[in-house]
Amino acid sequence: MDQAQPALVLNSEALPRTAVNETPPKEANAAGNAAAASTTSDEQLMLAFSKGSSYAFDELFSRYKQPMFAFFRRRVSESTQAEELTQETFIALLRAAARYEPRALFRTYLYAIGFKILRAHCRKAAFRATFFGQRNSAPDPAGRDATEAGLWVRRAVEKLEAMDREILLLREFEQLSYAEIADLLQLALNTVRSRLFRARTALRNLLEPPAGPATPGAPQEIAKKGERA
Repeated sequence: MDQAQPALVLNSEALPRTAVNETPPKEANAAGNAAAASTTSDEQLMLAFSKGSSYAFDELFSRYKQPMFAFFRRRVSESTQAEELTQETFIALLRAAARYEPRALFRTYLYAIGFKILRAHCRKAAFRATFFGQRNSAPDPAGRDATEAGLWVRRAVEKLEAMDREILLLREFEQLSYAEIADLLQLALNTVRSRLFRARTALRNLLEPPAGPATPGAPQEIAKKGERA
């Protein structure tokens, strides 16, 4: 049975009449939908999906499945957890499709869903650890095959204040704009800028190699009182 006409085509009578194409209708529709989706904005795709276009959802999933997995992978200890949370995020997107309104960029909307999923996961993990004594015995989130430098950076990032760390991750890894971060975290734009600057400065200081001890017997210049050091 042929698939219904995609929701992206709002008025089929307005389409230009062309010669008969020998390509089977189902294949032609699939190719046309793929070409149209690739040049359509995220917001338009989400609106089309909310009206029943499965092709629109497939395109959104294709665009954001890896970014969302990376979003969770940087925040949880195991790859399997990141995969599960990514799936939960898109399931939540499916359920909320009918209520979608393009008040913000789609990716801001999607990351907001991701944050809710992540917070629920963290609450459940904390509950299990507190009441059932289940501690996280997973290996370091960076993975066994991570380079020493990558592990060093990750541990330094984990030492940042929670909000500063989140802003840094959203900006440097998720590549969100200042305005998107402000909207997502419900902060003033200047607050995002100042806290990002503070996070970058703190991270730079954490990554600087410690100064080596002074060599015994080496001459040291000590500024005398009244002299400029």
